[in-house]
Amino acid sequence: MPKIVLLPLDERPCNTIYPDQLFNIKDIQLVQPNASVLGQKKKPASLEMIDQFLIHETQDAYGLVISMDMLLYGGIVPSRLHYHQESMLESRYAVIETIKKNNPNIIIYASDLVMRCPQYSSSDEEPDYYQQCGKEIFLTGFLGHKVEIGIASAQERQTLESIQVPESDLNDYLHRRSVNQKMNIKSLSFVKQGLIDFLIIPQDDAAEYGFTSKDQMAIKKVIDQYQIQSKVYMYPGADEVANVLISKLITRFHHQKPAFYLYYPSSTSHQTIPLLEDQTLEVTIKSQIRSSGGRVASSISEADIVLFVNAPAELMQSNAYLHVERKEVERRKRNLIDFVEQIDDVIHIHGKIAAIADVFSLNGSDHELMMLLNQKGLLDKVSAYAGWNTSSNTLGTTIPFAIQCLLYPKEKQLKDFLMSRYVEDYGYMAYVKTLINQQLGKMGMNYFDVSKNQTTVESMIHDELRKFKDIYLSSITHHIDIISVWMPWKRMFEVGVRVKYLY
Repeated sequence: MPKIVLLPLDERPCNTIYPDQLFNIKDIQLVQPNASVLGQKKKPASLEMIDQFLIHETQDAYGLVISMDMLLYGGIVPSRLHYHQESMLESRYAVIETIKKNNPNIIIYASDLVMRCPQYSSSDEEPDYYQQCGKEIFLTGFLGHKVEIGIASAQERQTLESIQVPESDLNDYLHRRSVNQKMNIKSLSFVKQGLIDFLIIPQDDAAEYGFTSKDQMAIKKVIDQYQIQSKVYMYPGADEVANVLISKLITRFHHQKPAFYLYYPSSTSHQTIPLLEDQTLEVTIKSQIRSSGGRVASSISEADIVLFVNAPAELMQSNAYLHVERKEVERRKRNLIDFVEQIDDVIHIHGKIAAIADVFSLNGSDHELMMLLNQKGLLDKVSAYAGWNTSSNTLGTTIPFAIQCLLYPKEKQLKDFLMSRYVEDYGYMAYVKTLINQQLGKMGMNYFDVSKNQTTVESMIHDELRKFKDIYLSSITHHIDIISVWMPWKRMFEVGVRVKYLY
């Protein structure tokens, strides 16, 4: 049994429970730190306890998947808030040297985020001042970058000159970016030395221009200088990376390289640039497949897995709510009927694994697609599905999920995970979240804080999800047991669910 140690990005279900449900099965032992070690949102994890955990658990491990953001800063949100000196952060890398010294054969796959620059004003996951001037900080970087490279219009130059950001706030933000970028480059040096075997540098909330884009360019120069291009991948993403890297370890252990054939509902879908990302969908998909230990096939007959990418024909929809009216151009350019019939054919004629990456909308399932799958009785015939948050979050869940279904076709836990995706990504994200949010005001709460009466909110969500599955997941509702519901960060953005598949 290969033992894999995981140091997750933070304590949320997507970074801890998803990997556990997908990979802690059969002949795999997945070990993570206790939840109490990992901190809580803006409260960083215990760095001392993380070191103790890593050094102890990796001595007999086959592989380590490590978030450098957790190792260095104590989590993804603390990485945006800290005031650590560079010398202190550099000293944190010593634990990797100790791990390699104690276990020279261990395989270390790491992720190290480029610090994001949200395009809106909110301090929910950022410094307090981002509530007042977050959008302006983003525009300062975005428009300033365009001016630097000589492509800004006269109107953009005028807008840049009119933006006012308190100097102390901007300096604080830029100093932290500078420190974090130096740590990104320090991680690259560990790849060059062979201390990290493979590194993904994800870009959270990316944009084509701005501070994040400039950081990427600086990092790419060092990658080229070190000649480690085949060992370092850079693409949009964040919370899905643990799934991807664990999958890469498992396929390596099994000496497998599963082949994926890609199928879209429109001939233009692969060219779309998803919201909060900076490159075309198909470029990212191919990176995600390779990072997960797979490869791209040229035909269905050659493939082990057919990845059905439910993408828009033109622009990704920003709202997944059931009752949002979709643009007519998407109905004309996408053939969802054929898309679903092809899923049916792949399962029942070709006998292949059908996996669905639902990236039509940001943060939730495509209601029209799900209705068709329900009508055709395909919801429990599909092997893997995801449709949560960003396109890359969804891809980095669906692809490793599908590989697990190929390697472990009779594993019951994977059925549980499939049902949880329908309940969470479709039920909660595309309907129940909005329904409950509309009721929070009269209860003295809001979207970003339900701590005043969290238990009641969780109970309301649980009840509505049960109703939802009976109506919208009617073909499989008898298979779905929603065991528990909780709000991991005491806000409405994400939910934790425990779901069982009833045989």
